[in-house]
Amino acid sequence: MIRRFRLALKRFPAAKRGVAAVEFALILPFMALTYLGGFEVMEGISANRQVSLSASTVAEIVSQYSTISASQTMPGILAASTSVLTPFSSNNAVVTVTCITIDNTGKATVSWSQAMNGSGRKVGSTITLPAALDVPNTTVIMGETSYNYTPTVDFLHQGTMTLYSSIYMLPRQPGTIALTT
Repeated sequence: MIRRFRLALKRFPAAKRGVAAVEFALILPFMALTYLGGFEVMEGISANRQVSLSASTVAEIVSQYSTISASQTMPGILAASTSVLTPFSSNNAVVTVTCITIDNTGKATVSWSQAMNGSGRKVGSTITLPAALDVPNTTVIMGETSYNYTPTVDFLHQGTMTLYSSIYMLPRQPGTIALTT
């Protein structure tokens, strides 16, 4: 009997190695959940950042012009702003740039609007601007991007989410920015 007990004591260190395998098996699902969840959250944050950059890019480029051709220059500007979305597909994005004119009474209306993968804002429609930008007799450029984001893994079962960003910029040159054909 003592001999069997000594033999069992000799095998005890070998049995400890199995404990590590059991511990690993127990924490593996938690580690996988953490990794996949973290990946999905970071992808969503990255997509949201790219949407913001796209809206900023279109407004920044347009604000540098005094006259823009709707048929020649604008398609290139809108295409450039969607390339900022890389590696995300620009097919899911609607990029809009709008020129807003504020009259002497402080009423802000759409002078012109152009969009890629969608329709622009209606000319003449009223827009409510932030109080700091609602300055009579000025022009404001608004860049907008809306993106239907579908997670790669969809581990959190959120489905398709619409990410949106808009930004206002003042033209670099005084006066309004004319849109020609």
